[in-house]
Amino acid sequence: MNQKRSQQSIYTILIYQFVLLLAFYAICRLGFLLVNRSLFTHLSTGEIAHIFLGGIKFDVVALLYINSLYIILQALPIPFKYRKGYQNFNKWLFIVTNSIGFLANFIDFAYYKFTLKRTTGSVFSQFSHEKNKLKLTTDFLLEYWLLLIIFFLFIYAFAKLSQILRTPNKVRFDWKAYLAQTAAFLVIAFLFIGGVRGGWKHSTRPITLSNAGDFVKSPSDMSLVLNTPFSIMKTLNSPKLIPVNYFDEQTLTQLYNPIHKGNDTAAFKKLNVVFLIIESLGKEHVGALNKDQLNGTYKGYTPFIDSLVEQSFTSNRTYANGRKSIDALPSVISGIPSIKEPFVLSSYASNNTTSIAKLLGDEGYYTAFFHGAPNGSMGFSAYTNLAGVNHYYGKDEYNNDADFDGIWGIWDEPFMQYMAKTINTFKQPFFTSFFSVSSHHPFKVPEKYQGVFPKGPLEVQEPMGYTDMAIRKFFEAAKKMPWYKNTLFVLCADHATVSYLPDYQTVPGYFSIPILFYYPAGNLKGRTDKIIQQIDIMPTVLNYLNYKKPYFAFGFDALNNKKDNFAVNNNDGNFNFYDGDYLLINDGEKSISLFNLKEDRTTSNNLINHLPLVKQELEQKLKAFMQQYNNRMINNQLTTN
Repeated sequence: MNQKRSQQSIYTILIYQFVLLLAFYAICRLGFLLVNRSLFTHLSTGEIAHIFLGGIKFDVVALLYINSLYIILQALPIPFKYRKGYQNFNKWLFIVTNSIGFLANFIDFAYYKFTLKRTTGSVFSQFSHEKNKLKLTTDFLLEYWLLLIIFFLFIYAFAKLSQILRTPNKVRFDWKAYLAQTAAFLVIAFLFIGGVRGGWKHSTRPITLSNAGDFVKSPSDMSLVLNTPFSIMKTLNSPKLIPVNYFDEQTLTQLYNPIHKGNDTAAFKKLNVVFLIIESLGKEHVGALNKDQLNGTYKGYTPFIDSLVEQSFTSNRTYANGRKSIDALPSVISGIPSIKEPFVLSSYASNNTTSIAKLLGDEGYYTAFFHGAPNGSMGFSAYTNLAGVNHYYGKDEYNNDADFDGIWGIWDEPFMQYMAKTINTFKQPFFTSFFSVSSHHPFKVPEKYQGVFPKGPLEVQEPMGYTDMAIRKFFEAAKKMPWYKNTLFVLCADHATVSYLPDYQTVPGYFSIPILFYYPAGNLKGRTDKIIQQIDIMPTVLNYLNYKKPYFAFGFDALNNKKDNFAVNNNDGNFNFYDGDYLLINDGEKSISLFNLKEDRTTSNNLINHLPLVKQELEQKLKAFMQQYNNRMINNQLTTN
C-alpha cells in the first residue's frame, strides 16, 4: 500500500492535510445543521452560505491548536524527521488528535438540542461529580448508535484520505536544505500566529466565541458558525458562574429586578440618540467634575467637555462597570456588566440579549455604530451586529488611510467629522454610537497638533486634549444640521485609566468616569449625588423617551426619584458594591472591606467590623444582584421573552 502512495514534500503534505481538515470540518458543520435543521429553519440559503464561509475562520483556529504539536514536529528543520518511525508516530498523532476534535463535533450533533449552545469548557466540571459516568456514556451511545457508526466511518475515511501522500524516506540534508527549512519553519510560525489570532493587525484581539456574531443576525445562530473544539478551548479556563439561591423569587424580585416595565402613561418621544464613548476618559481628566482638586486650582484637560457638563445632567458619582474597552459596549448598549471576565469573551456570549439599538430599531429607528479602527477590531463589529445595529462604520468605510494613526485607527478629529456628515444622511429618528480611538497608548497626537495641547503629568492627557477638540468640532458641525436639536447625546468613557490625583488612586477612583446626558432642546440639566454607572445608561435613556414596552437591563433609571439604585463593578473576581454613601468590597464569598465614601474619600478607614447593619444591608443587595446575574446568565434569561 505504501508503495502506491505518492511521495511529496513534507510542506505539500501539510497544506493538503490542512485543506482536507477544513473540508471535513465543513462536513461536520453540515451534519450539525442537518441533525438540528428544525432549529435553523429561519435561515435562508444565502445566510447559511455566509455562515459556512464565516465558520472557516473558527475552524482554522481550532485546527491550528489541535495540530500544533504535529505541525511543529513536521516543520522542524531536522534531518531525522524523515525516518519511518518518526513519521509513523506523527501519522498516528495526526489521526488521533483530530479524531478527538471530530468526536467533540459529533457529540454536539445530539447534545445541542438540549443546551442550544456548543459545548464549552464547563463540560468537564459539569460532569466531574457524577458517579454514574459509565452508565451515562453507555446510555448515550445506545441511544445514538447510528451516529456512532457514522462517526467511525467518518474517521476511517479521514484516516485513509489523510495518508494518500507520503514523505520521502531519504532527503539530502545539507546546509542549504537546513537554511531553506529554517526559513519555512519561520514562515509557518508566522502563519500560525496570525491564524490563531484571526489576523495580524495590531488592533486584532484573538478571536473568541462572540466574534461569530459577525456572521449571524441572532445569537442563537452563533453555534452554527462555531465548532465544538473551538468553543471548548476558548472557554476552558474561563471563570464559571454557579447557580445561587439566596432568596425565593418573590423576595428576590422585591430586592432587585432587572426587568423594567416601561412607561405606558406618556407619549413616546422619538428623539434621536447619540452615544459618544471616549477611550480612557477617566473622570480625573475633566476639570468641571474636579473643581475641588488642588485647592480649587485644577483645570483639567477637556475644556469642551467642561462646557458640556454645565449644560448636561450628570452626577458627582459616576462609574464604569469594568476596566477594559471590551467591557464597555455590553454595559452601555445592552445594560450587561462584565463579572469576573468580559461578557463577550465568556461562555455566555451566545446568550440571547437585547440592547437599546434593538429596542429602538423595533420602533422604527435607523441604528449605526462608528469606530475608526480596522473593521473587526476589538470584536466590536460582531457585538454590534448581535445588538441589532443596522450599519457598522469603521476604517474600511472611511476609506482614507492618510488619516490612519498607524496603530489603532483613524484619528478622532477627521473620523468624527465623517461621522457627523454620515449621520446627516440618516432618516430620523436614529440611534448611533461612537467609540473613539486616539486617547489610547502609545498616547500620540497628529504631527500638526504636537505642542498644542497641555501634556500634564500623565501621558494620556495630551491626546485627551486632542480628542476633546475633536468632540468640540463634531458638535460645531452637528449644530448646523437639522437633526441636532432633536437629539439626546450621552457622553461617557469606556473605562478609567492611570491616575495622578490621590482621590483617583482608590478603588472607586479606578472606576470613576464621566457620564453626561445632554439634550440641546430640553431641560435635562443639573447634577445629583445619585450613583450612576454605565449599565444605567440604557434604562435612563429609554425611560426618558417614555419607552412603553418591558425590557431587560441590569441597570437603573438614573432620573427616577427612587433610592433603591446601586452600582457594581468587578475586577479579578472582587465585587465593588456602591450603595448610598458606602462601598462594600466582597470577594464573592465574604465581605472584606466597607468604606464611607462621603467621609473617607481615600478609603483608608475600613468599617467592616464597626457597621454590622450597613454591612448586612449591602450584602443582601449584592446577593440579590449575584443571584439575578448568575442564574440568568446560566439559564439564558437576558431578555423579557
